[in-house]
Amino acid sequence: MVRDPRADILETNPFAGSQQRVHRVHANEPPASRNPMEGFFRAITQTQPKLHKGGIWHFSEEEKTHLLYATGAFTLALGFMSAGGLAGMREGFSPWLIQVLIAMPIMLIAVGPAFVLHEIGHKIVAKKNGCWAEFRADPKGLQFGMFLAFFLGILFMAPGAVMVAGLVTRRQNGHIAIAGPLVNLGLFIIGIPLGALIFILTNAQDYSSMEYLADGTLVWQAMVYDAVVYWIGANLILGIFNMIPFGPLDGLKVKDWNSGVWWTL
Repeated sequence: MVRDPRADILETNPFAGSQQRVHRVHANEPPASRNPMEGFFRAITQTQPKLHKGGIWHFSEEEKTHLLYATGAFTLALGFMSAGGLAGMREGFSPWLIQVLIAMPIMLIAVGPAFVLHEIGHKIVAKKNGCWAEFRADPKGLQFGMFLAFFLGILFMAPGAVMVAGLVTRRQNGHIAIAGPLVNLGLFIIGIPLGALIFILTNAQDYSSMEYLADGTLVWQAMVYDAVVYWIGANLILGIFNMIPFGPLDGLKVKDWNSGVWWTL
């Protein structure tokens, strides 16, 4: 059989004699940030998450770091709020700083569980439904909350959320969303009789108007009173706020799943 000469065209590399072109790519370095807090939070947002298929109680190192940063910033903002923000410095910087430092561990005990356990509730239910779920802090939300608490003595913060990846039904998505507010409801219910018992044993309610430090002495009853009040109040507010059916809040997912359940809560 005679070879078809057109086959030579297909077998010959038409670009053999051409010179290879190298495309230059210019890498632009971002300008140095003027915000001193940006570098602090940048490190917690650059690491890519690693998929883990272990138990529902597994927390990756990345997730632990995010929880630590978010809880720390949240606690600092609560300390600023307790001291009245910038206006609290009218009595002097030293008393203001002492108030912040004393209030921080109290707020960590009283309000920390409302935030941390709320997010863990989402995580556990999501993983139980076969999803990947890890907490990720929101650097901008943390910065805004700390600045607002420092300057105005008001706490409004979006510290972060549990990121969920996986295929779920509308019902499962509703279960994941409602888990956080239900945790707050449980902590609120526990706090009422427990707080009443603590007041009976300590008479802390009689020290509700006192400062934590009086004449160089720590008034522990005032600390106990605030811890009980903030425990109950934080869980009530956080639970109700997250059930608002708007935007990324839990309430919208719950209502989309079951309006009756949403109205009940």
